[in-house]
Amino acid sequence: MRHRQFGRTAFTTTDIGFGAWQIGGAWGDVSEADGRAALNAALDAGMTFIDTADVYGDGRSEKIIADVLKARGGKRPMVATKAGRRLSPHTAEGYTKANLEGFIDRSLANLQVDRLDLVQLHCPPTEVFYRPEVFEGLEEIKASGKIADYGVSVSTVEEGLKAIEYPGVVSIQIIFNIFRQRPAHLFFKEAQRRNVAVIARVPLASGLLSGKITRDTAFAADDHRAFNRHGEAFDVGETFAGVPFEVGLQAVEEVRKLVPAGTGMAAFALRWILMNEAVSVVIPGARNAAQAEANAKAADLAPLSAEVMAATADIYDRLVAPHVHQRW
Repeated sequence: MRHRQFGRTAFTTTDIGFGAWQIGGAWGDVSEADGRAALNAALDAGMTFIDTADVYGDGRSEKIIADVLKARGGKRPMVATKAGRRLSPHTAEGYTKANLEGFIDRSLANLQVDRLDLVQLHCPPTEVFYRPEVFEGLEEIKASGKIADYGVSVSTVEEGLKAIEYPGVVSIQIIFNIFRQRPAHLFFKEAQRRNVAVIARVPLASGLLSGKITRDTAFAADDHRAFNRHGEAFDVGETFAGVPFEVGLQAVEEVRKLVPAGTGMAAFALRWILMNEAVSVVIPGARNAAQAEANAKAADLAPLSAEVMAATADIYDRLVAPHVHQRW
C-alpha cells in the first residue's frame, strides 16, 4: 500500500483503510472475535487508517478498536469516528455544540483516548450545512483539545461542496465507487484545490461489486441490505450505493468482463477507486480476517488501463447513472 497525505492535517495514511461499520452491526452476525480478527489482519497488513462511528453497534465498534489497539501497543493508526446520528429525532436543531460535545465525550471514553484524531458529522440533515454556528461549535471543541480535526460525512455532492466552504473542515467522506462516479466530475477537483482529504466509503456498493451476490443471496434480518433496500431506516444511497438491486446485478456482469484473470472483482473495484488521486483513503469493511487481507492486497494491483476506465464509465452512463447520478 502507498501512503497519501491526509489533506492539510498532520497525518499520512495508507491508501486503503479499515471501515469498521461491519464489526459494529447492521451487517448480520459478525462476532466480536471475527471483528477483532478482521481489524488485527488489517493492521498486520499495514493499514494506518480506521473509520468508525459512535452508532456502529451503539459503541461496539469503537470499543473493539480501543481493545485491539491497546493490546497491540506501538504506534497508533489514525482513528476517525463520527457523531450526530445518536440524535433522536435526527434534526438540524439537534446539532448543537452541547450535543456534539456530549457525543465526542462518549467516543473519547469508548476509544480510550484523550483526543480524537478526527470527528466527522455523520451525514447530517442538509440544513446543518447552512448553520455556521455548528462549525463554530466544532472549532471551540477543537480548541479545547478534545479533537485534533473535524470533517463531514456527506450524502450528496452538493453537501460536500457546501461543507468545504468552512475553512475548518479538513475532510469529506463520500460514497465513491464504480456505481457512484459523480464525485469525480466536480467535487474532487474542488477538494484538491482546497487541500481537503477525501474518504471514499461504500467502495464495493454493499458487496455488489464483490461479484459474489446473486438474486438468490439471502441477507439476515438485521443486515441493512435486507431492511434498508428502499431507505426504510436511513438514506437508501448507503445500501447497494442506491442502485436498484436488479440493475446492480446487471451492471456487475458488465464489470465482470473487465476484471483481469486471477484478480477478484472486489480488488478490481478498490483499485478503480485508487486511480483517482483526489482520494486520500478508501475504507472497505471486512467481516473476517480473510476479507481484510484481500482488501489490503488490492493496492498492489497494477494501474487500470485507460480503456478499462473508459469501459467502466460507459457501464455507469448506460446502466447506473439514470438511477443515481442526479440524486446524490
